[in-house]
Amino acid sequence: MSGTGVATIDECRIAYRRAGTSGPPVVLCHGAGIDDATVSWRHTIDALADDYRVYGIDWPEYGNSTGNVTHTIETYVDVLDGFLETLPDERVSLAGISMGGGVALGYALANPDRVEQLALVDSYGLGERLPSALPWKMVAQFPGMTEFGKIAASTSPSSVRMVLDNLVADADALPEPFIEDVRKKLMEPGSIRAFKEFQENELSFSGRVATNFAPRLESVSVPTLLVHGKQDPLVPVEWSVRAADRIPDAELALIDDCGHWTPRERPDQLNERLQDWLPDDRGVAKPQYTKAEMPGVTRVGSD
Repeated sequence: MSGTGVATIDECRIAYRRAGTSGPPVVLCHGAGIDDATVSWRHTIDALADDYRVYGIDWPEYGNSTGNVTHTIETYVDVLDGFLETLPDERVSLAGISMGGGVALGYALANPDRVEQLALVDSYGLGERLPSALPWKMVAQFPGMTEFGKIAASTSPSSVRMVLDNLVADADALPEPFIEDVRKKLMEPGSIRAFKEFQENELSFSGRVATNFAPRLESVSVPTLLVHGKQDPLVPVEWSVRAADRIPDAELALIDDCGHWTPRERPDQLNERLQDWLPDDRGVAKPQYTKAEMPGVTRVGSD
C-alpha cells in the first residue's frame, strides 16, 4: 500500500509519500537542488515497503511542500522534528542523501533517544569545505541565471544528462525514468528557489560550509551506515570514510561506478545495504555481513 499525505508543521505544509503498512518506521530525507522525495527515493520507498512503514518527506518549497522558511540545515532539523511528532512511534530510523543526510545527522545528534538507526548517503555535514562550491555559488550571484539555466537544462533528455554529468559517474548510462523525473522538476516554476537560498545560507565562496558536524562525530550514539559513491564529484568520499572511523558504531559501504546520486545511479546496491542495516520488525538491528557481497560494493566495518 502506498500513497501521499500532508502534515502541518508550524507555517509549513509538508507533503510526503508513504508506503508499507507494518514494520518499523523509516523516514527518508532527500537532498538539495533538483530533488524531492520521489526524485531521490523512488526505488527505495518501494524496496522497503514490504518490511517497513516508509515515509519520504519533501522539504519546504520542494515537491508539493510549502512554507516560507530560512533554508538551512538547522531549519530542516526543526521541520523533521515536527514531522516525527506526527508519527505514533517513539523511535524511527532515518536515511538521508546529501543535504538530507546532514539533516538526519543533525537530528540524531540532538535527539539520539528518538533515532533507532541512521543511514547517511553521500552526506553533507561531514566536513568543513566543499571543493565544488565555488561554481555553484558563482552562478547563483547573477540575477536570473539560475532560472535561465534550469529552463535551458530541461529542453531535452540530452540537456538533462549534460546537467547531471556534473553530479553522477556516467550520465549516458542513467535510465530514462530518472532523466524524466529530473526533467519534470526542472520544468516546475520556482523549483530551484529553495536551493538557491540554501546555497546563500550554507556555502561560502571559499568552499567553507555553515554546517559541519565532523568535530562531533565521536558523540554519535546511534548505529550509523555510511554509503558513498566512489566517483562522487560533489561531496568528497573521504568525508564518509573519516566519519565511519570516528562514529563509534558505524559501517561504511563504498559503491563502484557511482557518483553523488546513489539511490538512482545504483538503487539495487543501496537498497540491499539499507535492508541489511535497518532493524527488523522487533526493532532489533540485523546482523551485518549475512549476505554475499554484491558486485561493485566495498564494505568496511566490524564483523
